[in-house]
Amino acid sequence: MSERSANGQALFEAKSLRKVFPGVVANDDVSFAVGAGEVHALLGENGAGKSTLVKMIYGLLRPDGGEMRLRGAPYAPARPGEARAAGIGMVFQHFSLFEALTVAENVALGMNDAPRARALDARIREVSEAYGLPLDPGRRVGELSVGERQRIEIVRALLQAPRLLIMDEPTSVLTPSEAETLFGTLRTLAEEGVSILYISHKLEEIRALCSAATILRGGKVSGRCDPRAETARSLAEMMIGRALAAPKATDWKPGAARLSVEKLTLPSAEPFGVTLRSLDLTLRAGDVLGVAGVAGNGQDELVAALSGETRTRPEAIRLGGAPIGGLGPEARRALGLSVAPEERLGHAAAPDMSLSENTILTARGRAGLASRGFLRKAAAEGFANRIVTEFGVRTAGVSHAARSLSGGNLQKFVVGREILQKPDVLIAAQPTWGVDAGAAETIRGAIRSLAAGGAAVMVISQDLDELMEISTLLSVISEGRLSFPVPVADITVEQIALLMGGGARAEADADA
Repeated sequence: MSERSANGQALFEAKSLRKVFPGVVANDDVSFAVGAGEVHALLGENGAGKSTLVKMIYGLLRPDGGEMRLRGAPYAPARPGEARAAGIGMVFQHFSLFEALTVAENVALGMNDAPRARALDARIREVSEAYGLPLDPGRRVGELSVGERQRIEIVRALLQAPRLLIMDEPTSVLTPSEAETLFGTLRTLAEEGVSILYISHKLEEIRALCSAATILRGGKVSGRCDPRAETARSLAEMMIGRALAAPKATDWKPGAARLSVEKLTLPSAEPFGVTLRSLDLTLRAGDVLGVAGVAGNGQDELVAALSGETRTRPEAIRLGGAPIGGLGPEARRALGLSVAPEERLGHAAAPDMSLSENTILTARGRAGLASRGFLRKAAAEGFANRIVTEFGVRTAGVSHAARSLSGGNLQKFVVGREILQKPDVLIAAQPTWGVDAGAAETIRGAIRSLAAGGAAVMVISQDLDELMEISTLLSVISEGRLSFPVPVADITVEQIALLMGGGARAEADADA
């Protein structure tokens, strides 16, 4: 495996980079190089130092030691604008978008020298359609699905013709077909000499796309490899430094009905949202229902309806037989329904509140974090520490703000907070989005254990492999319609793809 281009010159080099935060050495003596036209993977567990490293390359952070070189010359950007001017682009894992602005306005904010509005609109349409990620420049971002917001980040970076493109979990919310389109684009860019630094926890992606990999563990380089010569399992084991445990087979024996939805029709509150149409489902004790679907087909509306953020007629949703459609989120949590939403910061967790304070947001009742109207600070800290320990959350302490965690570690914290309350029903949207293989193993194991203990679980995900592994039943949501749940053992990926393409609508219309 070579880290340099054919003429021996690396496009980008990092030499002994070091970055220290209070109480944490995020990067320590990190050295690696990316050749021109190379697709180079940066692998590691959550908290291994990947995000800190790429933030230094992009000018968001300044190194405390070491140096960087770009095209052989010293490179030390003081801000992202300098990085972009030097030819470095970045697609962020957490979206850096303003919901009140349009697609074009958000794109312009991320460009050093944005063209006039009409020309920019034309470029956005041209580039987004050429890469199979269509965008309407005039749409307001707050009306878009998570998948559509991801497209903005990708297109905004590509509009600036970068020579080194950093991609941090770019396919987390893309469908398999969208991801394949993106891979084709990246291969074309690499053939044209663009270097790509690629971060992903989807190891089959890494094997298919990347020709080199640098592995970080505990902020240090722990290895290098050619991913094409490895298996997904061997890559995962290099990342976590131990052998992965094989999932344990369990006998699925559904019990009493925990959650039922009957003829739920719910118009979207957003002008460009998705209307839920005559949904019917029953979740029983022991069920893990996987819900697949292309982003923007009603997943957000379904979570809002089940969580209580959107009210319905009382009888449309029942928990343990009791009508709850008219109740809000707090009342539903008290009755045993917990939700781990897709959006981590701002929805699942308050960014500037500490981890212990964030436990109080949803767990004060079921975890005993309040008594007679008073919050129990020590109990909240104890519960937060339990989440950190049992779910392997890497943090300097539970008194630190939620925004201080990496995306994957915050995901582990949010999912752990809900699971450890032992709800009767858990709704989890994208539960392993952006987490490493070891953390995904922990989360999936916890979901299985929760279901085995008598809870009913719904997992909404765009990751078909995950759904096929974790679910006992599988449905597809398409245009606000939900297909009839089928045992995972009785359905194929091809059938799922057909339903994702509109088969759920045809099935619902046939039943009407």
